[in-house]
Amino acid sequence: MAKKLTEEDGRRALREHLVDRAQRARVKYGLYMDHDVMRRLLEDREFVRYPTELVFDAAALDPGEFAHAEPIGATPADGFRLVVHPWFETQLENLPLLVAYHIIDINYGDIATAAEAELFGATLLGLEVEAYYEALCELTDSIPPDPGSA
Repeated sequence: MAKKLTEEDGRRALREHLVDRAQRARVKYGLYMDHDVMRRLLEDREFVRYPTELVFDAAALDPGEFAHAEPIGATPADGFRLVVHPWFETQLENLPLLVAYHIIDINYGDIATAAEAELFGATLLGLEVEAYYEALCELTDSIPPDPGSA
């Protein structure tokens, strides 16, 4: 009799898969992910399934949001815009931290959680998950308040 797979089995398989993908990307692109390497990774369909354009636009973000991936068309194959807060446009050294988190949104959509995004980003960048999470929090907290907000 076949074992019935549980949601936790699926979650574990997803985590194993995304860790494998992140490790393979590190082998292919090297251990140091800078802005240029991250842009090349975004164009590599082996690691980022759909075309992804990186744009800087605060108007497209919710307050306190450093970035998000938004679909361009009706299907994922139409591609995504990875919208990053313009505060980071001149902080190219920080973009890999921010972008890595959202590759999971682009590749897996709603089935992936923040925990999977943190695991993938940390693995891709060679960090412990807690250190990666803390770095994201620090970067998010560094965004100056919108002058138009109360």
